[in-house]
Amino acid sequence: MRPGSAQDQTSAAPPADGTLLDLDVGPVAHGGWCVARYDGKVVFVRHALPGERVRARVVDTTTRFARAEAVEVLRASPDRVEPPCPFAGPGRCGGCDWQHASLEAQRRLKAAVVEEQLRRVAGIACSVTVEELPPVAGADPGLGWRTRVRFAVRADGVVGLRRHRSHEIEPVDRCPLAHPELARLGIGRQRWPGVTEVEAAVSATTADRVVAVSSRSAKRSPAVPRLDAPVRVVRGAPVPGPHLPYVREHAAGRQWRVSATSFWQVHPAAAQTLADAVVAGLEPREGERVLDLYAGVGLFAGVLAGHVGPTGQVTAIEESPLAVRDARVNLRDLPNVTVVPGRVERVLGPGVDRELAADVVVLDPPRSGAGPEVVRRIAALAGRRIAYVSCDPATLARDLSAFGELGWTVTNLRAFDAFPMTHHVEAVAILQRHAG
Repeated sequence: MRPGSAQDQTSAAPPADGTLLDLDVGPVAHGGWCVARYDGKVVFVRHALPGERVRARVVDTTTRFARAEAVEVLRASPDRVEPPCPFAGPGRCGGCDWQHASLEAQRRLKAAVVEEQLRRVAGIACSVTVEELPPVAGADPGLGWRTRVRFAVRADGVVGLRRHRSHEIEPVDRCPLAHPELARLGIGRQRWPGVTEVEAAVSATTADRVVAVSSRSAKRSPAVPRLDAPVRVVRGAPVPGPHLPYVREHAAGRQWRVSATSFWQVHPAAAQTLADAVVAGLEPREGERVLDLYAGVGLFAGVLAGHVGPTGQVTAIEESPLAVRDARVNLRDLPNVTVVPGRVERVLGPGVDRELAADVVVLDPPRSGAGPEVVRRIAALAGRRIAYVSCDPATLARDLSAFGELGWTVTNLRAFDAFPMTHHVEAVAILQRHAG
């Protein structure tokens, strides 16, 4: 269940903002919430765990439900732990959802959400296990995995992260989720006058570091304070150019160039793990045609190109000009790969079936998912198997339901804890055409 999905069965008004409620907490919901009820109304509660009794402050109401934050635990779950971050908690930084739960409990909660979304939205009943990724060297379990962090900056130059469902900034001088190499930069220990955002990226496999800085004024190049470690800087909105800073990553036996704001999996082990899961699910064959949608800097295209061999063909479609530039550099040694710039829904428009028909398709869309029109086009173009990589169980379930109506069946689904301490979970679903 997610906010907005519960049906209000009573006519009583929801509790007003700021009201304190004593609640018995029920099952987990999508988005880092748990479900409780008060006077017949659904209340979605953060900072709580199933089975707990909490005192919660209402922070938002609608005609059908309320949202609240647990400010006092009256009966604790055995899965509750002390949050490792001093900035986590009610009204504080909104980046983490489950710091108050053990890592094992976090994975069970995420598995329950994936199962519920698949069952309710797509009519798919399956048992899901969220697999743990290897820990980061030099960091405590569940911490230090974010190789990319976007910091917000207040008008006075203080760096922070946004509070939950808010534009307000929680000042932070460090983030325990940040990779040790990113933490070494000391971004939160500096003032950034005239800056709106600081986006930092480090490589988990090389010494590369890059920072992209956005100014409050489009006419002025933002000042960058002296950081605690060497770093390359992008000032203003990055655009493709010959000297654009980037980091180098190693995964799947290849080196990848990733520009400052191009997409790359933030957990150091995620790229390799997902590439392995896609290859295992698709079982690509020599000479096959592959379609890689939302291709980013070319990770899946590069991996699959080696499996289909010189007689095969891989077409990678990506919208971001920066990512397209990176992909062309990363894949330039693979003559059987073509990188096509453009939005997926436009490139897969009417009249392209013969040109882009593929034996296997992999798609890794943004959190909003592929959507019904792209699903329809993929279902018509794909021949044998589809691998759908998703970081959002709700949109994944929606799109899998659409694939099912078009003759495709989910034959395997794996989930990975690529975002510890948050409600996010990465999944790889493998689909085949219905028998007959």
